[in-house]
Amino acid sequence: MASPSELRTPQAVTSALIVKGALANVLGFPIGGTTIGTHYSEGHRVRLTVQIGQAPDPTETQFIQVAETINTILAANQPVHVFKLARHRAQTSYKNAMYNRHAVPESITELTIAYIEKIAFSCTAEAVVASTGMVGAITINKTKFRSAKKELEIQYTVSTPSESGPAVLAVAKEDDETLPSSEAISLLNSDTVRQASGGKGNEKGGNGGSIGSASGEGGQVVTPWEVEGDQEIDYDKLIKSFGSMRITESLVSRIERLTNRKCHRFLRRGLFFSHRDLTQLLDLYEKGTKFYLYTGRGPSSESLHLGHLIPFHFTRYLQEAFDVPLVIQLTDDEKFQFKQGLALEECHRLAYENAKDVIACGFDVKKTFIFSDLDYIQHLYPTVLKIQKLVTFNQARGIFGFTESDSCGKIAFPAVQAAPSFPSSFPVPLKGCLDMPCLIPCAIDQDAYFRMTRDVAPRLGCKKPSLIHSKFFPGLEVSGCGGAKIERAIMRGAGLQLFEAGYNCDCINLRWDISEGFFFKPCVLTDERDIPMYLPTPPFPLPPVTVPPRAKAARCPPRPSSRPSM
Repeated sequence: MASPSELRTPQAVTSALIVKGALANVLGFPIGGTTIGTHYSEGHRVRLTVQIGQAPDPTETQFIQVAETINTILAANQPVHVFKLARHRAQTSYKNAMYNRHAVPESITELTIAYIEKIAFSCTAEAVVASTGMVGAITINKTKFRSAKKELEIQYTVSTPSESGPAVLAVAKEDDETLPSSEAISLLNSDTVRQASGGKGNEKGGNGGSIGSASGEGGQVVTPWEVEGDQEIDYDKLIKSFGSMRITESLVSRIERLTNRKCHRFLRRGLFFSHRDLTQLLDLYEKGTKFYLYTGRGPSSESLHLGHLIPFHFTRYLQEAFDVPLVIQLTDDEKFQFKQGLALEECHRLAYENAKDVIACGFDVKKTFIFSDLDYIQHLYPTVLKIQKLVTFNQARGIFGFTESDSCGKIAFPAVQAAPSFPSSFPVPLKGCLDMPCLIPCAIDQDAYFRMTRDVAPRLGCKKPSLIHSKFFPGLEVSGCGGAKIERAIMRGAGLQLFEAGYNCDCINLRWDISEGFFFKPCVLTDERDIPMYLPTPPFPLPPVTVPPRAKAARCPPRPSSRPSM
């Protein structure tokens, strides 16, 4: 018979945090001081008892919502943070939010607190797993509510797949920057119904879309297949939503020092703006460890446009600067699955056409391997299978937003894009170096694929790939201008002062600092002195315009009529 400590596995302990958080969010009771007890028994069974306080008696519909919320949290694979914090500081910042009904002995002066954003914040004496998806599945077996005492007992079973390997434990941090705000914990500790983040939100608890998306104010949607917004994309919001790190001036300076050359203009001008674990990769490089680069292209047209070329030009710089090998994946299989109207043979042909454009970017022919998935799949497949075995359908649905109407080919594809992140996929191109780290330059919309990849990497015994994210290259359509084109030279000056500066235009809808027309120049011009968007004022005088008070927009004056006035 297992001892009590053996029954309190990291998955079971983490499951109690998730179930308690789901109950508190749906029923609307505070997380602090409401856990009466947690009992662990054989067969991975858990019994959790909570005090719901002033919340109304739970209904059958709410129990269904609790189960759905639990599944959503598991599918979202949210990170589980662990903090070590001085007790007096924790109580000052968070009141009693981290305690249960049983008092912590006064002799304990340092608290270990587990935190899942918008879900849980609780003292813990046991280890917890690093992310919610590692728990597996939670099946509610029985609920019992004692109305007189306002106590709710919930019994459930935790099912962790045996093939998932050993649990990856959350590591305690002492970094003040990662501590949750007192306001965030105060909301968790309130007696109001709250919406938990999960599979229909993003990793950091967004407001819609798949886990691989970010949406919020302004109707912003970013997924691997769709990028749109009512206004310009808010990249600060994406960094917060996806949990990546901003590329700082000090990081750019460090790259210049390590490579002994000036950084690429895309880095200096902020076109590549975010990263995951780039500093750790540079640490390894500084110690003499080589890495390899991985990027790709989904062939859906005859040739590459300027937006497609941005990551390739930047990748060429990285290859030259760090003198490292590069693999380039042409996902003809993806385009066949996701793009309607393309035959498989046509996707394969387009891959070869696109390869010509990629080769023209000037990569080192001795250190570059370009492959089509259809041609190379027999070498990728062992790694693909290992990844697929570790990612449940619930996780894939939460990450990518798959539905019952999606084909099994779509659901299986993410593992194919993840596989090149691991050197085992390239025994010949990487000359048998099976522990080589990987750096992936890509647009921020592809981050969802590699969040999944980074999650399974430790369970495969591999290093997590590092990423460096680019902004999106805008099309020529000007958002919010009824399909007006940038070729019409439409401009907007400071504030709401709209004007027509003698150009052939139908409307005026460009802002000097972020408009698409001026976004092209930092991408193609090599001299900063040639980039007007870097200047504090436009390089030519703007005609003065009087705008009516509180006007939100102005139209160009009507064209003169050829008819005489009456």
